[in-house]
Amino acid sequence: MRIRRSALAAIAAASSLALTLSACGQSSEGGSEDTKGDAKGSTVGIAMPTKSSERWIADGANVEKNLKAAGYKTKLAFGEDDPDTQVSQIENMITQGVSALIIAAIDNKSLDNVLQQAKDADIPVISYDRLILNSPNVDYYASFDNEKVGELQGGQIVEKLGLKDGSKKGPFNVELFAGSNDDNNTRYFFNGAMKVLQPYIDKKQLVVKSGQTKLTQVTTLRWDGGTAQKRMEELLTAAYRKDKVDAVLSPYDGISIGILSALKSDDYGSKNKPLPIVTGQDAEVASLKSIKAGEQAATVFKDTRELAKVAANMVDSVLNDKKPEINDTKSYDNGAKVVPAFLLTPVSVDKTNYQKVVVDSGYVKASDVN
Repeated sequence: MRIRRSALAAIAAASSLALTLSACGQSSEGGSEDTKGDAKGSTVGIAMPTKSSERWIADGANVEKNLKAAGYKTKLAFGEDDPDTQVSQIENMITQGVSALIIAAIDNKSLDNVLQQAKDADIPVISYDRLILNSPNVDYYASFDNEKVGELQGGQIVEKLGLKDGSKKGPFNVELFAGSNDDNNTRYFFNGAMKVLQPYIDKKQLVVKSGQTKLTQVTTLRWDGGTAQKRMEELLTAAYRKDKVDAVLSPYDGISIGILSALKSDDYGSKNKPLPIVTGQDAEVASLKSIKAGEQAATVFKDTRELAKVAANMVDSVLNDKKPEINDTKSYDNGAKVVPAFLLTPVSVDKTNYQKVVVDSGYVKASDVN
């Protein structure tokens, strides 16, 4: 009987020691120090809009790369610009038991039901570059300073026309293009650009001959270059038979290439009819080649390698019961909540600096541009 009691006492002492060691392992957030180890190996779902844009292909690859480097598995899907397809892909990821979701929405208003499913399954959601609207079930937002993107685009037009330094007074004819009406970023890009351009429009130094100055008049569904090309052709036919267009606000490189195709078909780019200033965004290879050739005037570079790191770090923090790094808690109200965000800084790029900023940094290969 005495032996059994001694054995029980030893067991009790061992249990007490185990509890003490366990208590010593608690972190300041209230979880154990092994939480990070437990999170590693879990699967993160990544939903990207389309493979038709080199930008989104690169984003998907970079997000995967960063997550895998942090010890996570991934499921990557491209919705090919079909909102229903993207919803189905996200539903499948939830069913398959992913631990977190990173979503670059095709239609930022169509995800409410599927995000409720994610919430019910306790799956955190990171909205990637395009803010998801009208859902309380978006945890964080990773993007760039989108209004700044527009300001840079507007500034490119003002500077290259000579209005900024006062060397020229105008008037110059300008036409306005915006992104897809179902992308929340469209509003930020356009508002940023108009903040710069509107004072010159008010002073008649810039003239929109088509009269199409409202955002609802100038959007380009799904950011489609072919749609932009058709609209530019219509504008040239309707408003520029006797006059020439001096600048075109384009929000995205794919749209810029479509606009330039329409302009060149109307003899712009010839000796007596120079191409107008055409802006862009994303520093895609086709547009870098166009900039090098003296066609597209400029673009806005957003280093999506850094954006992918931000999104992956957000996931890693959330899955380990830590607060992700954020730098904006006021700007992005999605209609259901203000979504805490981390915003990166975009860079204006033209013929003078594309080599240093985009090529030398390794974002694209010199051989691709050349």
